[in-house]
Amino acid sequence: MTTLISHHEIRDRFSKAMSAMYQAEVPQYETLLELVAEVNRETLERDTELAERLEAHDELNRLGVERHGAIRVGSAEELAMLRRLFAVMGMAPVGYYDLSEAGVPVHSTAFRPIDDEALARNPFRVFTSLLRLELIESPELRERAAGILAARDIFTTGARELIALNETQGGLSDEQAERFVEEALETFRWHRDATVDLDTYEALHAEHRLIADVVCFRGPHINHLTPRTLDIDEVQRRMPAAGMNPKEVIEGPPRRACPILLRQTSFKALEEPIRFAGDRQGTHTARFGEIEQRGVALTAKGRALYDRLLGESRRRTAGLSNEAHQRVLAEVFADFPDTEAELHRQGLAFFEYRTTEAGREAGAIAETEIEIERLIEQGLITARPITYEDFLPVSAAGIFQSNLGGDGSEAYAGHANREAFEEALGAPVTDELTLYAERERSSLDAALTSLGIPPVR
Repeated sequence: MTTLISHHEIRDRFSKAMSAMYQAEVPQYETLLELVAEVNRETLERDTELAERLEAHDELNRLGVERHGAIRVGSAEELAMLRRLFAVMGMAPVGYYDLSEAGVPVHSTAFRPIDDEALARNPFRVFTSLLRLELIESPELRERAAGILAARDIFTTGARELIALNETQGGLSDEQAERFVEEALETFRWHRDATVDLDTYEALHAEHRLIADVVCFRGPHINHLTPRTLDIDEVQRRMPAAGMNPKEVIEGPPRRACPILLRQTSFKALEEPIRFAGDRQGTHTARFGEIEQRGVALTAKGRALYDRLLGESRRRTAGLSNEAHQRVLAEVFADFPDTEAELHRQGLAFFEYRTTEAGREAGAIAETEIEIERLIEQGLITARPITYEDFLPVSAAGIFQSNLGGDGSEAYAGHANREAFEEALGAPVTDELTLYAERERSSLDAALTSLGIPPVR
């Protein structure tokens, strides 16, 4: 009988192997990891309360291994097989992101672990985008791109066999998992030889740099691996001294006492030598070094407020330096509450509830009307912000545009099509807000039950 190992173990092995491969391919990535580790260490030494909170909620251990990658694929067949590949590692498609709203001809999802135990073990995520060939205006160029994509196979025979084996036997053995990691890595490896001639590359590049990046190579090379920092502003400030050229502005919300959602920045993409079919030489810009800082997940009400303020800030910050951009952003977001108590009271963010020692000692509590705020004030339960595990379409597009050049194309704007994306994927995507709401509800039910109070329905 085959002894199977957990999907979490395979994900942990794969993410570490991916990181090692990317360090070998992009030496600046190793420098970025060292910088992020240095800033995180200094931040924790300076903010002992933050360190204690992360330790108490099992987030300190994951900080050093946390990564998210990003890839772009060209066809429904490639996307559907990736879904099966990531399932081997316990990763499911979460969220639908329409990047066409920001002028980028793709729509996306994030493959990631879902449950608390898996996230604590290794919250590896891969933001995966599908090229929108239907948005290419020229029928001739569209057909040429489709033909090139149809002729390639981005998966090894071994990877396909092990994915099928995983589905048949419900997992992989230790030895099978090792082979799977080796075979699956080949899908994400960089290849400096393009599959097309220079003229074809330039035609696709003229339409949109991202289209050329997706279509003209053997596979969806991983274009960045993102470590998580506790102080993104400090990493951004130190990048030039470490030999990295940071993008102009940090994407997402401003610096806050209570961080929300996701902030991202990167060092700019490398210009790399490429050999095209016909043995002609050229260059291609694709891979860069991104970092992220994560805050609390927002409810639908909180996201609506965030989106409104972000829209207002974007109208006022166009063309500003990062310092000026952040200053205006902070002014606009002054309307967004910046204490945990107010975020909770106004229902703007998701929280995880736990019974305190005082609550456990109090025993059953006779309450006819449950007021969660009152239980918190009495010290019987605590409410901890739930970390945002997902992404922001405008920020993702901003990163793409900074590293691929250009400001997007109005021709692509406003073409969301979740139904078509899910059809290509071969499965529905999980709604991220539903996941956070379920986690909040289950923690509240458990906390109330421990106090002898029936769960709120």
